[in-house]
Amino acid sequence: MLLIECPWCGPRAETEFSCGGEADIARPYDADRITDKEWGDYLFMRKNLRGVHREQWLHAQGCRRWFKAQRDTVSYAFLGYETFERPLPSLDSHTPGNAGNEEGKPS
Repeated sequence: MLLIECPWCGPRAETEFSCGGEADIARPYDADRITDKEWGDYLFMRKNLRGVHREQWLHAQGCRRWFKAQRDTVSYAFLGYETFERPLPSLDSHTPGNAGNEEGKPS
């Protein structure tokens, strides 16, 4: 079992959390004007590469807050955490920049 550190509650068992998927996916600006294919790509197409990724996590059975984590998909190791109010500079320096999700939850 993985031990995930909630930024508010501290270390907890992975069974308390739900993964919201890849973080920093930019929602199309004018969703009414894009094609069905473009909308489908936004909803379903992800890079899914091996290595370090930024993900959104919900502490579903705890404080019910969303946060971002940087995780290595090969070793499953969590490398850092950030809240939507307080980003950690170390996370930004390891991943390519994408537009952020301003509301703090998956789109």
